[in-house]
Amino acid sequence: MTYVIAEPCVDVMDQACVAVCPVDCIQFEEGVDRTLFIDPDECIDCGACEPECPTAAIFPEDSVPGDQAKYTELNALWFSDKDAARAMLNEITPACRAAP
Repeated sequence: MTYVIAEPCVDVMDQACVAVCPVDCIQFEEGVDRTLFIDPDECIDCGACEPECPTAAIFPEDSVPGDQAKYTELNALWFSDKDAARAMLNEITPACRAAP
């Protein structure tokens, strides 16, 4: 199991989770990405990130809400094909849905 960052992080990107991750598995490209990503190969399942997330966007892989299940694939995809992951994110969560 690993942790997954889901829809509540999109266009928010609070980095409190990054600061507490002991293995630096939470990544993004500043100015390019709209969400943070957890590397499923690097995550040690410590759970330190989950309570730090102010938007409650981080879930254990087996607890991702059904309507956000695509974020599990999205997180893994970003580490092998960033452009494909960004395109996928834009399909499942269009940029115009963000609150002002």
